[in-house]
Parts: sequence; C-alpha cells; structure tokens
Amino acid sequence: MKYKKNIIVVGGFGKIGLTFVKYLLENGASVIVADSDKKKAATVIKNYNDKPVSFIECDISNDRSIDRLISQSKKYFNNIDAVIYCAYPKSKGWGRKFELIKRNHLNEDLNKQLGSSIIFSQKIMLFFKNQGYGNLIHLSSIQGSSSPKFNHYEGTNMISPIEYSAMKAGIISLTKYLAKLYKKDNIRVNCISPGGIIDSQPVKFKNNYKKDCGSKGLLDADDLVGAMLYLISDDSKYMNGQNIIIDDG
Repeated sequence: MKYKKNIIVVGGFGKIGLTFVKYLLENGASVIVADSDKKKAATVIKNYNDKPVSFIECDISNDRSIDRLISQSKKYFNNIDAVIYCAYPKSKGWGRKFELIKRNHLNEDLNKQLGSSIIFSQKIMLFFKNQGYGNLIHLSSIQGSSSPKFNHYEGTNMISPIEYSAMKAGIISLTKYLAKLYKKDNIRVNCISPGGIIDSQPVKFKNNYKKDCGSKGLLDADDLVGAMLYLISDDSKYMNGQNIIIDDG
C-alpha cells in the first residue's frame, strides 16, 4: 500500500523514529526527519538517497527552532499532511530511583519531554488550523495508562522512573485534550502506547517481562509500524483522541 503523504517525524533518529522513517519511505511517503543529532543526518540521508527524505535540525526545547522546522517544512512540502512526534530527550539525572530524584533534573525532564510536547503541539496545531486539516500522532507508553509492574525489575539494576510514567500519562491527556479542542477543524490527534521495546535490557528483565505477555514479550520498533501506517492513512480518518496500546497483552 502506498501513502502519498508529506510527513514530519520529530525525533526521527531514535529507535522508533528511525524505524517509522524507513517504513514511511518504503510506502511512498515524503519525509522530513527532524532531530537535534546532526551527526546521524549524513549517514541516514545517504542510506535513502533514492527516496524523498530530508533532514532539518530541530531542538524541540527551543521555540525558534520549532518555528523554523515548521516554516522550512512548509517551503519544502507546501502542505504537511501529518506529524509523528517521537522526541525523547533526557537529562543527565534521568533514571534515578524515586528517593534520589533531584529537582533540577526533574524540572529539566518535565520541561523537555512533556513541556516541549505541549509547545510543539501548540505550534503545529496552529499551522494545521490555518492549513485547513492535519494529523498529529504522539508516542506515549503503557506506563502512561497503568502503573509499572515492579516485579519485572527484580534481580536487575533497572528501575521504572516515576517521571516517565507521569510524562507519558501527560501525553495521553494531551492527545485527548487536543482532539476535543480541534475536532471541528478537520484535525486529528491520536497516540500510540507501546509496551517495552527491545534494547540492551538484561536477560533477567526480559524473562520477567515476558511472563506477563502473550507470546513475544519485549517488542521491536517494527511491531509499531502497522498502527503508525494506519493512523497516517485515510483508513483512520474518523479515529480521533485515541490511545492505541501495543504491548503483546
């Protein structure tokens, strides 16, 4: 199936973002990858030099940088059909135990992750409203809709940061809020909430996690692609304000 859409992927060099970019290009979309990591840009763009893909540097914690991304994307595309927001910035204090959280790191994480999601959404929704239509897709997590299963972390050095749960819950609330606020403006807002994604987790965690799943356990980023392609397609044109959970049960 081909999706002749003009799409911005924010945080497009992350594990999920880059996977989305790959499948969007393979399915006929034109893509702008927005990310703060210029070092990855040359390599990634070179890998897809036969595809309609461009890179625009963007710091999502900087308002002018977001404005520049939107204005440059408009010049490049003319119309922006959809934006997929995958940005996931973290402070140096990210991932501490609840008892060891420092206010400065907490403030930075809340501001860069949830705060920047809100400000970016504000700016792109104004663009979509002036354009006459739009489609915004956020990335949340199962941790945003339910509390962590702390037994998964037993026997490991891993934790589930409380700020992660708070921010991902905020993304779901943001999605529903915007969907209602702009429902008369031909703009859709939905989000995808994945379960755990395979990375460098210890075997103990992987085994603990899989016990509560259906068959696979931790997911690959590729496992989210079906939901993403559905949300950017016209097949989902009446889906709005929804949180799609993909977590192997």
